[in-house]
Amino acid sequence: MAAAAPTFFEHIRPSHPDFPQALEFGSTTSADVLVGTGSVSFDARLAGALGASHILVAGSDADRISVQQSLGQLVRIGRVPAGIAMLEGPASTSSALECEGEAISYVDLGSVHKSETREPIVGPELFERNLIIQAREKNAHIVLPEGDDDRILQAAHQLLEHNVCRLTILGDPSAIAQRARELQLDLSGATLTNPNSGTQLEEFAQDFAELRKSKGVTLDEARETMKDISYYATMMVHKGLADGLVSGAAHTTAHTIRPSFQIIKTAPGASVVSSIFLMVMDGYLWAFGDCAVNPNPTAEQLAEIAAVSAKTAAQFGIDPKVAMLSYSTGTSGAGEDVEAVAAAVEKAKADNPELQLDGPLQFDAAAVASVGQKKMPESDVAGKANVFIFPDLNSGNITYKAVQRTANALAVGPILQGLNKPVNDLSRGATVPDIVNTVAITAIQAG
Repeated sequence: MAAAAPTFFEHIRPSHPDFPQALEFGSTTSADVLVGTGSVSFDARLAGALGASHILVAGSDADRISVQQSLGQLVRIGRVPAGIAMLEGPASTSSALECEGEAISYVDLGSVHKSETREPIVGPELFERNLIIQAREKNAHIVLPEGDDDRILQAAHQLLEHNVCRLTILGDPSAIAQRARELQLDLSGATLTNPNSGTQLEEFAQDFAELRKSKGVTLDEARETMKDISYYATMMVHKGLADGLVSGAAHTTAHTIRPSFQIIKTAPGASVVSSIFLMVMDGYLWAFGDCAVNPNPTAEQLAEIAAVSAKTAAQFGIDPKVAMLSYSTGTSGAGEDVEAVAAAVEKAKADNPELQLDGPLQFDAAAVASVGQKKMPESDVAGKANVFIFPDLNSGNITYKAVQRTANALAVGPILQGLNKPVNDLSRGATVPDIVNTVAITAIQAG
């Protein structure tokens, strides 16, 4: 990228550039052209996120070796620039510079502002930014039961600062306010509620006793149950006092979602609650399911998980192409496990004829175009999949964590699906950004 006037980037050179700050600036500036930081990988990444053409600028032909090295670096990370501009002297006797199989054209520096814009490249920072914007539009009310966890309070501060959603935080209001002051957090925009006092506790207990009377739950038992923050928060969502719930930073998954099964229950037409993770990498936005809830789903459950995962993925900008995964592609293998996936594919297609779905597919046949074309050439999904349905919890959970750790992917989730109202679970190792993302996801689901 290039520019004639001083820009934001001059203020961050030569120290380490801040990508979110640069992305925010680039997204809001009225300038036609921006000067880069001088870091070719940073500038190419920013151009991709902004949907802008990236032009390498060299002083003269004497910089040819340096330019070629930079080009090689960009080609290897999949960020080929739109062209090369020379500040001095003739560009070259040729019209393009060959580098690792790519031909990069020489361009006139004076006309770079006329370069075509490109589709933004999906990446973690752009995804998170768009997530916040989408959530803000919903104006949802989310309840956070774990008000005694610093990470929850820090995330709440960020959510309120950026007007992402309305918040109720459960806990001792005076203790939460004191801790917020100690951490220099502004939680003045949140409602702080003590679940162990007030008239709502008795009201919630009576409602819970009525809901569970067929299970023999007494009013006294219901009163004790409602003192549990997860049950109290879930009842808030059930009664419309909040639009969604996020918990799990300090509690198990079972503690977070069990009240949902008992109070909120499954959505009409749903027989199973499942989850997806959104896996965000440079150039890729994938959905993995089910990686958190069902250990050994039946063929019927797999079919339902595939359909609801496609709907959830579509909420977050994915045009779903669903691959039902197995150790075998098509009819190349046999065995009880692959036959279960084949049965799930058949049922999912019958129940959702409009859905682009195929399987059984091995992961490479689902994700890599050349492999998909070779192994299942007639498929509209093979090699193009972006929603991946794993046959069991073992394979799903292992794969999402492997991709997260080895491919530097942003893993957003688990996003629960199949409930009447949105409830989402946090990992007990969740970071503040994880919590912010999960609350934003929940707000979007609620809308």
